[in-house]
Amino acid sequence: MSTTLVLGAGELGLAVIEGLLAPKDSNPELLSVLVRPPTTEAARQTIKSLRKQRVSIVHADLATDTVDDLAATFTDYDTVICCTGFVGGPGTQRKITAAVLKAGVGRYVPWQFGVDYDIVGRGSGQDVWDEQADVRDMLRGQSATKWIIISTGMFTSFLFEPAFGVVDLAKGQVNALGSWDHGLTVTTPEGIGRLTAAILAHEPQVQDEVVYIAGDTFKYAQLADMVDDHLGRKVERTLWDIEHLKSEVLANPNDGMRKYHLAFARDNGVAWDKSSTFNAEQGIVVTDVPTWLRRLKDAQTRA
Repeated sequence: MSTTLVLGAGELGLAVIEGLLAPKDSNPELLSVLVRPPTTEAARQTIKSLRKQRVSIVHADLATDTVDDLAATFTDYDTVICCTGFVGGPGTQRKITAAVLKAGVGRYVPWQFGVDYDIVGRGSGQDVWDEQADVRDMLRGQSATKWIIISTGMFTSFLFEPAFGVVDLAKGQVNALGSWDHGLTVTTPEGIGRLTAAILAHEPQVQDEVVYIAGDTFKYAQLADMVDDHLGRKVERTLWDIEHLKSEVLANPNDGMRKYHLAFARDNGVAWDKSSTFNAEQGIVVTDVPTWLRRLKDAQTRA
């Protein structure tokens, strides 16, 4: 009768909830989701849908509530899974982790659904990544709460966001970060949700461990080839080398996207061999980039 609290009902939070509810023997009454009191119709509809699935709703504000406030909420749960991202502002992930530890939660999956912060370390060029390293130090500095860090790489959909600037399908452009030989790992939120549920259910139990998953891992040159195949024509290929990316950050110090470009322009820590991941070892099929692009084309055709 283990109880679970998912923090956040955004894209990833909903995917994790779906993954947790997928097994036939799952009990939605043991699952809760923490969200802010709804202020939009979309948020109200999300809560309504969750309640129809018999998922309990807990209201709190991760950005403004104190560590003590959050700990009082978390103490009722055996497992807490943080799916909130960085929307709470600087320091929020440290605060959530402090509250989890103070509450004595048995098992915690922090918001680490990204790169390998052990390898990247501090000073990557992206300030929020430094906080991720702090969270790992907090978890490793204690033994009462067991933790699972799930490294996923970048969200697949984010890679193809024109605002991110690496791939622009409409314009037929691919911009490589650092080198055409640099690698990148990506996973869809749906895949992360299914695999998070599988990792939590695994026997023997996974604890105090970094688990790697991947929908796909490729070099930027391979990414451009995949986009060529998708569009049926050669894309415009541009290399944004390190000096260019550093100069862009210096000229635009408050631009978060340019900081991400520099942070991802590395030859380690942002990509790992798909064959050694949890999903590969367990034989779990996930969505790679060609499949994601094919589904995108099918959806556009239907529209």
